[in-house]
Amino acid sequence: MEYKQLGDSDLLVSEICLGTMTYGQQNTVQEASEQLDYAVAQGVNFIDTAEMYPVPTQAETQGKTEEYIGEWLAKQQRDKLIIATKIAGPSSRITWIRGGNHKIDRPNIEQAVEDSLKRLQTDYIDLYQIHWPDRYVPLFGAPNYDPSQEKDTVPIVEQLKVFADLIKAGKIRYLGLSNETPWGVCEFSHLAKQLGFPKVVSIQNAFSLTNQVFHTHIAEACRFHNLGLLAYSPLAFGLLTGKYIDGMPENSRLALFQGFGMRYEKTNLTEAVQEYVAIADKHGIGPAQMALAFVRSRWFVTSTIIGATTMEQLKENISSVEVNLNQDILTEIDAVHAKYPNPTP
Repeated sequence: MEYKQLGDSDLLVSEICLGTMTYGQQNTVQEASEQLDYAVAQGVNFIDTAEMYPVPTQAETQGKTEEYIGEWLAKQQRDKLIIATKIAGPSSRITWIRGGNHKIDRPNIEQAVEDSLKRLQTDYIDLYQIHWPDRYVPLFGAPNYDPSQEKDTVPIVEQLKVFADLIKAGKIRYLGLSNETPWGVCEFSHLAKQLGFPKVVSIQNAFSLTNQVFHTHIAEACRFHNLGLLAYSPLAFGLLTGKYIDGMPENSRLALFQGFGMRYEKTNLTEAVQEYVAIADKHGIGPAQMALAFVRSRWFVTSTIIGATTMEQLKENISSVEVNLNQDILTEIDAVHAKYPNPTP
């Protein structure tokens, strides 16, 4: 396992980050603890969660993921681990978090941090992320940006001021963004510099073989503002494992949870996945391991977020750190990408 500096922070994070959004829905507290123990034993020091988890979020289970991690974390050497969580942005569908009012303003930020600290059973959060912007932006495979959809928003300056106070108080160490745009990265970074606030150090956006939009549209902004990418959905919700090629496996996430069609039911997706799986088979690599190795190999990726519901999946995903793709494989991957560019943006 290799470790990389996260942006301008002093955090050295493992190249694999353990994502936890299944804890409390598909995974029991015992299974969560087993996964966490195994991941840490393999050198993973970076664990990512969110106040709205597990996914799909619902009133009955919201917060359980942090609670499960907290039960485990209370028995660990805290300073050896890097814990990241997120505050939910505005959403008309999530009415059970703070009564449906989750603008990124002072009352909500302060309450969200306190609630997460309590559930996680810790005194501080290493990386606190805005799960999605307070303002309107197209999210999770939504159509192109439409100015008519703009809405009232908390000014970024006000958001930064609250996070600066929480950092000064020692409740969070660093601030990160998630599901952000180039404009958002630049605005957060410029305002922090101008006003002397702590700057954002990371961005958590989707990136995979079937979604390389980050490389084209936002990598430049992150390079010049020194934000490390925490790549989520590197297996495109499991599609890049190849398990959906012959149908819908029983108990798979797409079978259990409807509503992900906006991003994962797209033209050319099946064809692209079939060709990526064929490349992996040709070179004797597991499709999941090839997909993860590709993400890990990108110069702008600091850590790749994996998730698993079974120990078998977790072991395979973590072992992808041993896979390095040669130029022949990368050339074949590029050819498929040119043929079927970004079917799951």
